[in-house]
Amino acid sequence: MDISKFFDKNEKPLDNLLCDAGFSAIFRKVGVVGDSLSSGEFEVLDANGVKAYHDFYEHSWGQYMARAMGSKVFNFSRGGMTAKWFCDSYGDTCGAWEYENICDAYIIALGCNDVNSVELGTVDDISYPAGYGNPETFAGYIGQIILRLKSKAPDAKFFLVSQPKAYFDDERDGKIAKWKKDSAKLLHEIAERVGNAYVIDLYEYAPTYDEEFKDSFYLLGHLNPMGYLFTAKMMMTYIDYIIRHNMKDFTEVGLINTPYRNAKL
Repeated sequence: MDISKFFDKNEKPLDNLLCDAGFSAIFRKVGVVGDSLSSGEFEVLDANGVKAYHDFYEHSWGQYMARAMGSKVFNFSRGGMTAKWFCDSYGDTCGAWEYENICDAYIIALGCNDVNSVELGTVDDISYPAGYGNPETFAGYIGQIILRLKSKAPDAKFFLVSQPKAYFDDERDGKIAKWKKDSAKLLHEIAERVGNAYVIDLYEYAPTYDEEFKDSFYLLGHLNPMGYLFTAKMMMTYIDYIIRHNMKDFTEVGLINTPYRNAKL
């Protein structure tokens, strides 16, 4: 068997969508910090034609991942979630900071709702290692989330998710399109600043969520079950890609949150 294909330098992260969990299955406990798109939210119409929104966690991409990986995945997510809301209260409400819920890896997928509530900020808004004193920007709140989780699980791996391009990006005078582009760049800077972090760059590598994509994978303004499963496949494929192209970074994943962390193998 030729294993060189695992390390092809010309491969792009989503070139080969996996039918299984790949190397993402090395993580046994994963925390997903996100909004409605991380919560399996279905957008429906009631009897009067009024839109209603419901989080069906069993259809979230995190739970599709859990079933494929054979791992425990926590939905630290909720429809409408922002990084500020998570820091101010929801992180406590959902138990994300509790030691019994500490994970080997975290996937942070926020930003859809933050564009309406805070400035983007810069990587310099992250005060390492305190976190709590960060400016009230998207960067500052994302930094606080990461640093608070790192205080409980210092060797956990972090995967920061950028937003894919979509059919509605040019609405509101292109504000969303600019936010997506700038926040994707920011996430790479944050990952480098905090360490042990990687970017799942859907902005760069995911398909554009255009009208054709919407016809297959949307239920009104949110994803349908196929859309959430497709997202799970992208997440696992991308994490598999990151691991295969950074193998030495993941040698001790089995020791995360054990008394043997930082063992010299």
